[in-house]
Amino acid sequence: MTSDLARLLNALGLVLVSAVLALTLADELWFGDLPCPLCVLQRAAFVAAGFGLALNLVFGPKPSHYAVTILGAAAGAAIAMRQIVLHIVPGTGSYGDPILGLHLYTWSFMIFALMIIGSAVMLLDDRQFARAEPISTRLKSLPLLALTLFTVLTLAVMASTIALCGAGLCPDSPERYLLFQ
Repeated sequence: MTSDLARLLNALGLVLVSAVLALTLADELWFGDLPCPLCVLQRAAFVAAGFGLALNLVFGPKPSHYAVTILGAAAGAAIAMRQIVLHIVPGTGSYGDPILGLHLYTWSFMIFALMIIGSAVMLLDDRQFARAEPISTRLKSLPLLALTLFTVLTLAVMASTIALCGAGLCPDSPERYLLFQ
């Protein structure tokens, strides 16, 4: 696998992460489904995992960048699994409305698992780690779009979290933004 192909796959992965962040923000802003503290942590894990992909786009593929992606996705999978376990017992209720029969935290777990597997598969091919030019010298449209979209959505997630939680702990079952009370 060439460095260019690896960058293309990383850009597609970053677009996927951006799509997940966009969907969670749409669910929050359009449908008024404010995120719980575990949901906020899962968003942070998506940002951390996406940061590893972004590093691969900017500086070229490196095993350490894939490690950042795997660590972020592993943390997110653990958080999502915790939320699944909290709501798995019948009668305990759930958080948020299901989408295609599954709650967002279940979808998150599956996407985090795919990110771990995908990063591990990418690590199997050493040819991508040959000396690659930084993206600043050969910036292509898809990586640029992926980086821009990811940056904008990361800032939007940060703003949403600050509005929801203020400077303190996030409420267990938020009903409104603390910053606007």
